Amino acid sequence: MMNRRAASGIDGESTEQFESELKQRVEEICAQLRAGAYRAPPVRRVEIPKGPGKTGTRPLGIPTVADRLVQRAVARIIEAVFEADFLDCSYGFRPGRNPHHALQALRLQIVSKKVNHVFEADIRSYFTRISHQWLRKMVAHRIADPAILKLIGKWLKAGAMVDGALISTEEGTPQGGPISPVLSNIYLHFTLDLWFEKKFKAQCQGEAYLVRFADDFVGSFQFLGDAQNFQRQLRERFAQFNLELAEEKTRLLLFGRFAAVERRKHGQRPETFEFLGFKHVCGADRAGRFALIRIPCTKSCRKFLARAREWLLGHRHWKRRQQQQHLTVMLRGFYQYFALHHCDRKLSWIRHEIQRHWVHALQRRGQRQRISWVYLSNRPWFELPSARTLHPTV
Repeated sequence: MMNRRAASGIDGESTEQFESELKQRVEEICAQLRAGAYRAPPVRRVEIPKGPGKTGTRPLGIPTVADRLVQRAVARIIEAVFEADFLDCSYGFRPGRNPHHALQALRLQIVSKKVNHVFEADIRSYFTRISHQWLRKMVAHRIADPAILKLIGKWLKAGAMVDGALISTEEGTPQGGPISPVLSNIYLHFTLDLWFEKKFKAQCQGEAYLVRFADDFVGSFQFLGDAQNFQRQLRERFAQFNLELAEEKTRLLLFGRFAAVERRKHGQRPETFEFLGFKHVCGADRAGRFALIRIPCTKSCRKFLARAREWLLGHRHWKRRQQQQHLTVMLRGFYQYFALHHCDRKLSWIRHEIQRHWVHALQRRGQRQRISWVYLSNRPWFELPSARTLHPTV
């Protein structure tokens, strides 16, 4: 299935236009592929903001509709082959796996295993630093079909169109195409997952675990020496494959069942870390036992509220019932991901902030007096859904 709302590539053709001549266009593409004459067009590069609180932009490569179709077909073949090789520690871009599975695995490790130290990592500009030479070797390790290997080489060399100028790409895979997530997952499978499970863990004195979703990963260790050794060897390992850790976002911290006790001895509070949009905190349940508390991180909340505020200001002329329906959809989408245990208070605050932005947008419709919250609380059109735990087992 193709996303009908996806932006068009350098040729300006939309999905609807392509579908109007679907049979003819597919036959033409198949003929080109059989003859080995298919040419991968450059992607249309656009810069998207990294989000609230962040400076700079992130490059996004948008392929043409026809090229997107070919990429999707090849991606499915590669996924089917490599799925048998991918390890249990990998959760991104795999069938039947999602971020909640990665969060669940990390929680199980911290709560029930011998984990005292957590290594929070971030790869600097991962998608733009992937080595084409290494990537081709990795794909060829399991894919022997020369036609597929040739197609992948064409996509890597296709380049990007920026302001009418063609820019060649010597490294990286452009985010935006169906083939990019698969290739990036393969790259870290060989660079990180296999190395950690087959080689590094054999050197550890205690227990060691890895959880990775796409290019986000967290290492959990029993002993500090193993964690420090992992941090040192990981830098060397990444350097061999043209990757680099973002040192300002990478850190080793004391975390787990005994972290609160150890840090309390020094008059300090337990440290926290973020993974997949959640802030992880050392806490306790009602019985006083250790519990891992996950709440939506500040960046995730700020990004969602900024998007809601922008929509409200741009659609304040809509009828109130229509605004209510759209805000309800937005909130339920946010709840669908973040409604874990211990998140009720934070999600209730998000709901209140949405209502506050809504009131602000309504007051900007014209020269109106301030709207009373007492008045609004009794209006059916002002009601928004409350949060409830949707993922009790995560």
